[in-house]
Amino acid sequence: MALTITEENFDQEVLNSDVPVLVDFWAEWCGPCKMISPLVDAVAQELNDAAKVGKCNLDDGQALAAKYSIRSIPTLLFFKDGEVKHQIVGAQVTQAQISDKLKELA
Repeated sequence: MALTITEENFDQEVLNSDVPVLVDFWAEWCGPCKMISPLVDAVAQELNDAAKVGKCNLDDGQALAAKYSIRSIPTLLFFKDGEVKHQIVGAQVTQAQISDKLKELA
């Protein structure tokens, strides 16, 4: 299961992580977000300790959305060493594509 990423735990869980981190920016009212949510959860299970996978609800994380210029959702941001290394916007993505991007950063 993916971690819940909030403004309160973002620095600790994402920026200070010693493994790559995927953050799924989503919202309850977003249909495409709900479509890719099971893929994100599956990647979290697949990669286990090799990477962190989290979800940030935009309704609770507006400052993070502004900081990372999230203009449409779902947006997947891939972090390594506290920096965004890759981004996928929209729901046209497969579990393998998400997993492969995270593995590239490991």
